[in-house]
Amino acid sequence: MAKETGRKLIASNKKARHDYLIEDTVEAGLVLTGTEVKSLRMGRASLVDGYATDYNGELWLEGVHIPEYLQGNWTNHAARRRRKLLLHRHELDKLVAKANQSGHTIVPLSLYFKDGRVKVEIALAKGKKEHDKRQTLREKQDAREVQKALSAHLRQHGG
Repeated sequence: MAKETGRKLIASNKKARHDYLIEDTVEAGLVLTGTEVKSLRMGRASLVDGYATDYNGELWLEGVHIPEYLQGNWTNHAARRRRKLLLHRHELDKLVAKANQSGHTIVPLSLYFKDGRVKVEIALAKGKKEHDKRQTLREKQDAREVQKALSAHLRQHGG
């Protein structure tokens, strides 16, 4: 079988960009079992409730749902088990130090295959207040209306 190249998205966490202000992003590897990788190759995963925690000087991804592999047997994995993140020590120390500040957390943004290996994009994020969420929604809506008006104008005047 030929070696896989490029980037293939498995799952993304759109809710994280809505609920949090993203400050810094890092790509990390994941320690997975064989049935987890097979389940991911079928394109099935959910990052919605995911977060990362520091445990004994290592970063662990929790709350991420990778469903059981349908053709798996007794070697199958638990769907919401804790998974170890693979990072360089300086990246890990920097993330953990910032995450320990009040209001900061580490959330997964996307899960993807990169050259045949599973990677997760994690972000240092700060929780948004309710009025910040409304402001972001309003800005998106305004941008959409401006785009609509511009395209209507161009259609009318043959731009």
